[in-house]
Amino acid sequence: MIPRYSRPEMVAVWSAETRFRIWFEIEAHATTALAELGVVPKEAAEVIWEKGSKATFDVERIDEIERTTKHDVIAFLTHLSEIVGPEARFVHQGMTSSDVLDTTLAVQLTRAADILLADIDALLAALKRRAFEHKATITIGRSHGIHAEPTTFGVKLAEAYAEFSRNRTRLEAARADIATCAISGAIGTFANIDPYVEEYVAQKLGLSVEPVSTQVIPRDRHAMFFATLGVIASSIERVATEIRHLQRTEVLEAEEYFSPGQKGSSAMPHKRNPVLTENLTGLARLVRGMVTPALENVALWHERDISHSSVERMIGPDATVTLDFALARLTGVIDKLLVYPENMQRNLDLLGGLHNSQRVLLALTQAGLSREASYAVVQRNAMKVWEMRGDRTGVFARNLKDDPEVILSDAEIDAMFDDAYHLKHVETIFRRVFGSAS
Repeated sequence: MIPRYSRPEMVAVWSAETRFRIWFEIEAHATTALAELGVVPKEAAEVIWEKGSKATFDVERIDEIERTTKHDVIAFLTHLSEIVGPEARFVHQGMTSSDVLDTTLAVQLTRAADILLADIDALLAALKRRAFEHKATITIGRSHGIHAEPTTFGVKLAEAYAEFSRNRTRLEAARADIATCAISGAIGTFANIDPYVEEYVAQKLGLSVEPVSTQVIPRDRHAMFFATLGVIASSIERVATEIRHLQRTEVLEAEEYFSPGQKGSSAMPHKRNPVLTENLTGLARLVRGMVTPALENVALWHERDISHSSVERMIGPDATVTLDFALARLTGVIDKLLVYPENMQRNLDLLGGLHNSQRVLLALTQAGLSREASYAVVQRNAMKVWEMRGDRTGVFARNLKDDPEVILSDAEIDAMFDDAYHLKHVETIFRRVFGSAS
């Protein structure tokens, strides 16, 4: 987690100050619940809340204590006792460290998820706006990087919109899955703390109760959360890769915004490079790289070990901070993306109408030729166009008209080269994706 790829709101979720504040709230809520049960004096719970809520926890002091205790929660509790005084002896009654740590992680991940959901909403808005802007902007579709059949640039953006809509649904589910509270004591049996305390703390923190914990919340929840972040990162990379290809000099159908004063190369003043989308490709790799450790955290020894702890201290902040930055960056790229319809049309025309080969194939089968014979006839004439140099305009149609095996009239052949044919269901696609075509 470095400042270059960080945004303040998400960084704040993972700050030491935020962590210790959540620790205090968990301990104070638990103490209040214990007071309601008559386990600790009500007056003591009130003092803990009053003094702790006004306090600024001294991170350096806690770190100093931990250098002796070698235990972060004990170090915090020791510092809290310095603030609260004698009543602090009623804090942490019947609890274990994982009650605090795991519940805090749940709070942090849910807060991080809320930020990421807002990020996705902003990206969806940008994608929708640009999709409708270019709903009818015809461009060549490519398979294997090779010209296939026409689509529109708006449909490309609608594809991304649909994908990130699915990602939003996945993240909502992952957020719900991770938002659980465990205040169940050592080994998770509630032997020294009433389940009511867990229910009370969960309600106060906006979490659900973990149905059965060991000494920790089961890590399959965390694995699914980080796997979802990995899928979102992959979707970011898919869009970024598309833009990078479209920005290649020979293609130049779309291009990242190049701001006044921006420089593309220290050596070559002419350069305008796709640096933002290349950066997004790298950031996506980082987020995906944190998925496997999360999956490996699921298999802990018996009721608990801490092999997961060091992993989560790193991937919790790093994955969410990185993904937050990447989503915001992609939104900016889409929002300011330069689109060149004239280049799209130029590239569409590059092979002289070969993108209509399937239409001719189907027309020949409808006219009576076998599929095998139709394919051979169309491919033979198409290959002549591939192999020629120079202007290919109209060559494919002329080849077909000159071929005696093409049992279609010249008028029928000409009709095969109306590109509007390929776009006749764009409205349907937009209605399916956006609920409306306009």
